[in-house]
Amino acid sequence: MTQTLTIRRPDDWHLHLRDGAMLNAVLPHSAAHFARAIIMPNLVPPVVTAAQAGAYRDRILAARPAGSDFEPLMTLYLTEDTDPDDVAQAHASGLIKAVKLYPAGATTNSASGVANFDKVRAVLDKMADIGLPLCVHGEVTDSDVDIFDREAVFIDRVLDPIRKSTPGLRVVMEHITTKDAVDYARAQDDSLGATITTHHLVINRNHILAGGIKPHYYCLPVAKRETHRLALRAAATSGEARFFLGTDSAPHTDANKLLPCGCAGCFTAPNTMAILAQVFDEDSALARLEGFTSLHGPAFYRLPVNNGTLTLQKTPCTYPPQIDTPDGPVTVFDPGFAVQWSVA
Repeated sequence: MTQTLTIRRPDDWHLHLRDGAMLNAVLPHSAAHFARAIIMPNLVPPVVTAAQAGAYRDRILAARPAGSDFEPLMTLYLTEDTDPDDVAQAHASGLIKAVKLYPAGATTNSASGVANFDKVRAVLDKMADIGLPLCVHGEVTDSDVDIFDREAVFIDRVLDPIRKSTPGLRVVMEHITTKDAVDYARAQDDSLGATITTHHLVINRNHILAGGIKPHYYCLPVAKRETHRLALRAAATSGEARFFLGTDSAPHTDANKLLPCGCAGCFTAPNTMAILAQVFDEDSALARLEGFTSLHGPAFYRLPVNNGTLTLQKTPCTYPPQIDTPDGPVTVFDPGFAVQWSVA
C-alpha cells in the first residue's frame, strides 16, 4: 500500500487571490504547495488592460512570503470594450497567459462581463491568431434557465457556436460541474481543455441543501447531482490530458458568506492537495495524480513543467477551520471526512 507519493510540483490553473489585505492573507496558502497559478481578474474594478494586469502582478509578487518563488500567471478580463491590440501586446510581452470570459452577471464581480458576444468577435479572432487561450466561466445567466441547467445550456447556446465561428481558438472550460461538460470535452480536439475543482469532486447539491443550508459549500457553478459529481471524479482520475486542476479557491469572509444574499466560493487552497491525494487513492488512481495536478495543465498552456517536487504522505492532515485576515475570518473548505493524506 502506497504511503508516500512524490510528484512534480503542481500548478493551479484557476485561482482567486483578491487584493489588499485579503491577498496578503491567502497567498501564502497557495504558494506553499503550488509553483504557479492562473490568476482570476475579477477584482473591483476588473483587470481589463495590460497596465492593470502588470500592476496587479506586482502586488502579488510583493505579497509572497520570504523565499517564495510562486509565479502568478496573469489574465485579462474580457469586456465588450476590450482592445484586441492591447491583448496581443500583453501576450507578446509575456505578461498574460489567457483572457477570461465571464457572462455578465454569472458570478462574483462579473457585472462587467459579456452580454453581446458579437462585440467581442474581433478579440476572439485575434486570440485564435496568436494562440492565446480563452478561459470560460460556462454558464448562461438567463433568468428563465434553472441554475442547475445553466452550464449545459451554455455549452449549446454559447460555447459550441463560439468555437465553430472562431476556428483555432483555444478554450479552457473552467470548473466544469456536469456530465454534459465532461462528455462535450471528450468529443473535442486538443484545442479544448477543462479544469475541475477539488470541491466539485467531493460535494453534490445535497451537501449544500440537505438538513439545512450550508453556505460554505455554496459556489458558482453550483454543485450538481451525484451523477455529475461521479462523472467529474471519473474524468479527473482518468489520466486524460484534457482534464487538469483548477481549484477555483475563492476566499470570502464569513460575514460575507453568511449574508442573506451570501457570496459564492469555497476556499480550498490550504487543503486541496491532501484532499486530492485521498480522492485519487480511493479511486485507485494515485499514479494519475501527477498528470492531473502537474503535467496536463502546462501541456495545454504550452509551458514547461515545474522542476521542483511535492511529497504527500499517508498521515492524517490537519488544517485550521478558519484563517484570520484583517477583513475577518475565512472558513477553509471542509470535505466532510477526515483527510488521511497530507503534504510532507
